[in-house]
Amino acid sequence: MRDLKGKTAFVTGGASGFGLEFARVFLKQGMNVALADIEEAALTKAADALHVDQTRLRGFVCDVADRASLQAAADGAIAAFGRVHLVCNNAGVGGRPGGIEELSERQWDWVLSINLMGVVHGIAVFLPHMRAHGEGGHFLNTASMAGMLGQPHDGPYSASKAAVVGISETLSYELRGGNIGVSVLCPGFARTGIADSERNAPADLAKEAAAPLSEAAAAHAVRVREFVATGIAPAEVAARALQGILDGDLYIFTHPDMRPMLQKRLARINAAYDKAERFNRGA
Repeated sequence: MRDLKGKTAFVTGGASGFGLEFARVFLKQGMNVALADIEEAALTKAADALHVDQTRLRGFVCDVADRASLQAAADGAIAAFGRVHLVCNNAGVGGRPGGIEELSERQWDWVLSINLMGVVHGIAVFLPHMRAHGEGGHFLNTASMAGMLGQPHDGPYSASKAAVVGISETLSYELRGGNIGVSVLCPGFARTGIADSERNAPADLAKEAAAPLSEAAAAHAVRVREFVATGIAPAEVAARALQGILDGDLYIFTHPDMRPMLQKRLARINAAYDKAERFNRGA
């Protein structure tokens, strides 16, 4: 997508953080924007902050974990703007910190239902629409460096973000040669509300959310809050995302200083392949 003017973006998790900044940069590019978020009050506040009338901006209350809810928001955006060209599957939660053995099955279900299935639902709902209107399009799926490297005491989050990377790669292969692109955004720490995402946890997780953390999980939670508080501005992430969309990049990274960490992972993978080759030679 080289020319965004007059086209429409649909952004989940659009009331704050990356989603709100995506909306800002897309509006500056002359796009129409449909903001979708589970928090109605925050959605109203975000729409007011963007200072754009309803001819170019609409808000939709939406739970991405529920495909019917996302479909209803998509139908509203299409009714308002005619066609959607850019879908930002951005809504996400951090979940409760804890070791893999400490977290309940319900906690895993909640995080994966949003971070993973929210992306799956966004693709499934909008891909037929993009194919039908034939004007081209793009999917921007928000993952994380946790999806590339893993993060201790955040198993559901890391697993969900690794899955988003895999889904994005899969979709890029499936759409190869067409006029619909795919990008997966893998930011490091940024100043968002991700550390407080349990505010939107389902009611049946409230008791679990109030329970004390293990010592290791509590220490990790403190570190994460410190990293988030000193992270880059969401506007920087949005600017990088825009550049990646315009350039048609599959992978979009924001923290070059994290590159050595990824190179260490790749070095371990290469070493494992070297060992496999030696094994196959009988060495």
